Amino acid sequence: MNLLLEFLCRFAWGLAFGLAVTPSALVPAGFFRVNLLVVMGLCTFAALVAGSTDATGAWIAAAAAAILAWMGSVAWLGEKRRAGMMLVWLCGGITAGLTAWLAAGHDSPPLAGATGAIVSGLVTGLTVHAMLLGHWYLNAPGMRVDVLRRVTWIAVAAVATQILIAAAGSPQLLPLAGDPASMAMIGLRWLAGLVGLPILLLMSQKTLEIPNTQSATGILYVACLAAITGELAAQLLQTRTHWPV
Repeated sequence: MNLLLEFLCRFAWGLAFGLAVTPSALVPAGFFRVNLLVVMGLCTFAALVAGSTDATGAWIAAAAAAILAWMGSVAWLGEKRRAGMMLVWLCGGITAGLTAWLAAGHDSPPLAGATGAIVSGLVTGLTVHAMLLGHWYLNAPGMRVDVLRRVTWIAVAAVATQILIAAAGSPQLLPLAGDPASMAMIGLRWLAGLVGLPILLLMSQKTLEIPNTQSATGILYVACLAAITGELAAQLLQTRTHWPV
């Protein structure tokens, strides 16, 4: 299955989940409106990629998620918080199902592949979501700092789960030990995604204790690069191991 399609679906699912767990009573509606447009863009891109690979089922699901994300953005524009949040959950459900379905097509046990993909999406999406939320403090400086702290802790929990999954799959990497390209990807996977990322997330948490949202957001920018690099490396490795790593 197309790696770009899988990454886009995972990313969209993680961002949608981040919006779903963000307290709408404490965050301005504009944040949800703008970031649902980001989810819509990811789903639209995924639909285009799926259409070019004749993945009809994936195209329909991604297009449906894009439409729901657009409808949600319109709802948040009109301050319809309940309807907007319902559409966030519907979009998240479709992207989660699509993510799991695409991953189950690999040679690894379907449940392991689907679980690894769901958690991978959470790692990437929640980290980027935390960075975008931190950036929103420039627009709403009176927003409570504990909102960002909560989202960051959820991202830390997702990374901790991902570390357990990667540790369980690490024996599958042994046959790749003699391949320089594979060793480089393993290094990126562990140094960026499984070691560097949690350190950066915890650094942002300590910075929020000051509190300094701008510095924390700067750290989260770097964390986004680490998350995306680590998860892309893991996807490439999975094509060789047929197992979540």
